[in-house]
Amino acid sequence: MSRTPRVHPKGLYLLFFTEMWERFGYYLMLGILFLYMIGGIDGGGLGLDEGSAHDIYGTYIALVYLTPFVGGLLADRVFGYRRTIIFGGATMAAGYLTLAIPGPTAFYLALGLVIVGNGFFKPNISTLLGNLYNKPEYVKLKDRGYNIFYMGINIGAFVCNFVAAWLRNEYGWGYAFAAAGVGMLIGLAIFISGKSTLEEADQLKPVQKEDMPLSRIYTTIFIPVLAFAVLGYFVAGLFGAQDLLGSKSNDVFLFACIPVVYYYLGLYLKASVEDKRSIGSLLYIFGVVIVFWAIFHQNGNVLTAWAERFTDREVPAAMTGMVQAIGADQVVAMPGAGETADVYLENLEEAAMPQEGSPLVLVSTEIFQSLNPFFVVLLTPLILVLWGFLAKRDREPSTPAKIALGLFITGLSTLVMIMAVKASGNGAMKVSAWWLVSTYAVITFGELCLSPMGLSLVSKLSPPRLTALMMGGWFMSTAIGNKLSGVLGHMGSDSDDKALVFYLNFAGAMASALLLYLAVRTIRNVMVEKTGHA
Repeated sequence: MSRTPRVHPKGLYLLFFTEMWERFGYYLMLGILFLYMIGGIDGGGLGLDEGSAHDIYGTYIALVYLTPFVGGLLADRVFGYRRTIIFGGATMAAGYLTLAIPGPTAFYLALGLVIVGNGFFKPNISTLLGNLYNKPEYVKLKDRGYNIFYMGINIGAFVCNFVAAWLRNEYGWGYAFAAAGVGMLIGLAIFISGKSTLEEADQLKPVQKEDMPLSRIYTTIFIPVLAFAVLGYFVAGLFGAQDLLGSKSNDVFLFACIPVVYYYLGLYLKASVEDKRSIGSLLYIFGVVIVFWAIFHQNGNVLTAWAERFTDREVPAAMTGMVQAIGADQVVAMPGAGETADVYLENLEEAAMPQEGSPLVLVSTEIFQSLNPFFVVLLTPLILVLWGFLAKRDREPSTPAKIALGLFITGLSTLVMIMAVKASGNGAMKVSAWWLVSTYAVITFGELCLSPMGLSLVSKLSPPRLTALMMGGWFMSTAIGNKLSGVLGHMGSDSDDKALVFYLNFAGAMASALLLYLAVRTIRNVMVEKTGHA
């Protein structure tokens, strides 16, 4: 019987730093994306209304997580993982650098480059990590390896918003976006330097007779995706409506997902007896975690809008110098006669209003997006200790049970925002930043039970030749959830009830947690059959 080693495989640390820098760039860009879209043209922004910004945000983060289906498939069948990752990283870097060019044309081109690049990068680096743990001596450390990897992601995500705030305030939007490209290039250089360390994990698996040939995938998936996207654009007109699901982008995206969902269902129906239960378990989990991603990725739109408009961001006088030194500040002055007031002043209590012409020093809105990665870094060691403590007593929850727990805790986080809305008088006045801090703390605990465990579960249950493809399926469920975050954000911006989105979040999270809890025992048994443990 092989002994569990005390240390993780060497490749973990290489992938840790690669992903840390890649996520530095990704979350730097994401942290200011919504603000850039609604920012005034005079200040270098795009000047879009909030509804349009929600739609673009939701579509972007949806497509970013839908393209891993393609990237995972091509890595599994054609290019291998390392070459696909290098291409994806270079394409993302080009996208971030293109964002530094002002104007809508460069903006949409840049989003397209990042969407394609992430599709080739994201599923395959997670698959490489799983392959490192496939040796018998490492397999029991896989959950903890993904937790460590996840902490690297969030170190990059924590630091980037401070860099973004400083560059945006001191030099402008373009410099902040360019910094994202530099971060991606650093991550790419680290990855390329580790060729010999990762070579063993970068092995293509032979195609089985039940697997659909690549040529047929093009005709049965990619062409139908384009056809359904076109159908989604025009279908509302058949009913005399402008759109069916809130906007044209919603119709196009969700219709385009139909052939991909059909492909995964076909994969399950045609699978061998040996593979059917594991693929079915994964597809069930992919379905229920859609709700988590719909809630979680509202940090970039719904919670950012809450921080911008309804959160008291004034810096105490004693801390003004320190905040200005790191660039995480925003100065707002009372308008003179005939000028337009800054949006921050619209629901500011009279006692807090500055004298005319006097500045208010505020924490930059994007800094609040560093709360989630801060809590990830803070709580990950505690989570690892907890799982280790329970494992020694043979009480550690199974991976699907951890995911169900994560969904339940995510639901609790939405209750905090419901109370924040009540405290604000439905947005009539600003409320303490501690409401957002508390929300991020609770949802991060739920995230740590769910997100890295999902990556680990895909690696454990997937047939080896389909691991990257099934990782693409995990990211596809993320994509659908991400699109829903934009749909919900748009819905909230159109509603007079500021708590509407959070009530919907709560109901969805609790229903999903219940659905997964009912299936935990079945999925756990499948894991035991396949890997010998849960």
